[in-house]
Amino acid sequence: MSKTRTAIALAAGFAAAVAFMPETASAQKTLRFMTFIPPVANPGKTFYIPWIEKLNKEAGGKMKVQGFWSMQLGGGPRQLLDQVRDGVIDIGWTLPGFTPGRMPRVEPFELPFVHKDALSTTLALQDFQDKYLNDTDLKDYKPLLLHVHEGFLFQTKFPISKMEDLKGKKLRAASRGGVWMLQAIGATGIGMPLNQIPPALSKGVIDGVTLPYEIAPAVKTQDLVSHFTKLAGPQPRLGTNVFTLLMNKRSYDGLSADMRKVIDDNSGRNIARQAGQNWRDIEAPGRKVVASKKKNKFATLPPAEVAKIRKASEPVFDRWFAEMKKINVDGPALLKDARALIDKYSK
Repeated sequence: MSKTRTAIALAAGFAAAVAFMPETASAQKTLRFMTFIPPVANPGKTFYIPWIEKLNKEAGGKMKVQGFWSMQLGGGPRQLLDQVRDGVIDIGWTLPGFTPGRMPRVEPFELPFVHKDALSTTLALQDFQDKYLNDTDLKDYKPLLLHVHEGFLFQTKFPISKMEDLKGKKLRAASRGGVWMLQAIGATGIGMPLNQIPPALSKGVIDGVTLPYEIAPAVKTQDLVSHFTKLAGPQPRLGTNVFTLLMNKRSYDGLSADMRKVIDDNSGRNIARQAGQNWRDIEAPGRKVVASKKKNKFATLPPAEVAKIRKASEPVFDRWFAEMKKINVDGPALLKDARALIDKYSK
C-alpha cells in the first residue's frame, strides 16, 4: 500500500472512531425536539418555546434542546410516536389519538363529557399515569408530560341549534373517541391530523371540526368556518384530547446525571400545573382572534339539546369498554378512576 493510501485509510479509521466515540462530560449534548405545529401556534409560543429556553438556560451549555416545528425533520404527525421510540428524534410532542389504539389506556379522558377543564384533567393525568400508564402504554418512552387542552367545541360552516343539525355532516376529530361520539350523534366523524384541516375545509372534504379556540388561528378556522357552538351547563365542551411529551429512553439515559436532573426538574408533576393553567389561559386570545372576524357567530346549545347529545353518546362508552376487553383491560375501572381523579382536582 502506498503512503498516500495508507494515510487516507488511517484518516478514515480515525474519523470512524471519533464518530462512535462516547461524548465526554464536557461535550454539549444536542437533543432534537419535534412536533407537528408551527412555532407561532399558541401551544408553541406560550409553552414549548419557553420550556425549551428554560431547559437550555438551566443546562448551562452542557446540553441544548433544538426545536424542529411542523415536522421539519420529516415524516407526518402520525409517525411521531415511532420517531421518538426509535430515536429518530429525542423528544416529541404529539397526540396518541393520531394513531388510534396505540395508547388505549389514556382514552377514558377523551370520552364524552368526562373532562371538565384543562387544569383538573392535567393534574388527574399525573396520578393516572403513575397507576396505569408507566409500565404499559408508556413503557417504551421516558414520559415528560401528559396534559390536555381546555376542551373542544363545534367549529362549523353551518349553524347548530339542535342535535339534528349535525346529521350527515362531516366533522373532524383528533381521536377515535371523538370520532365515535360524532358518529353517535348523527354526524360523520373523520379522524385527521391538525395540518390536514385547512385544505380539508377549503376543499369541502369536511364541514367543520371539533377543536378548542386556542388552536383556531393555527389552522385558520376563523377564516374557514363561521359558526362556533359550545354547550349549556357546567361542562361547556364536548371533551378533550390527551397530549404526550415523550423522550427517547436512550437519549435520556445517555445524559449526565446533572442533565437528567434538568430534564426531571422540568417534567411531570413539576410542570403539570403550569401546563394545565396555560391551556386554560390561551383559550381567551384564541377566541378573540375568532371574534375579530365579523362573519363569525357564536352559539350555545340549550340544556335540552345537550341532554340529547349526552344520551346519544352513551354507546360510545360501551364501544370503548369492548375495545379494552380485547386487550384484557378493565375499561370501567379506568373510567371510574379517571372521573374520580378529575373530581378530586376540580374541588
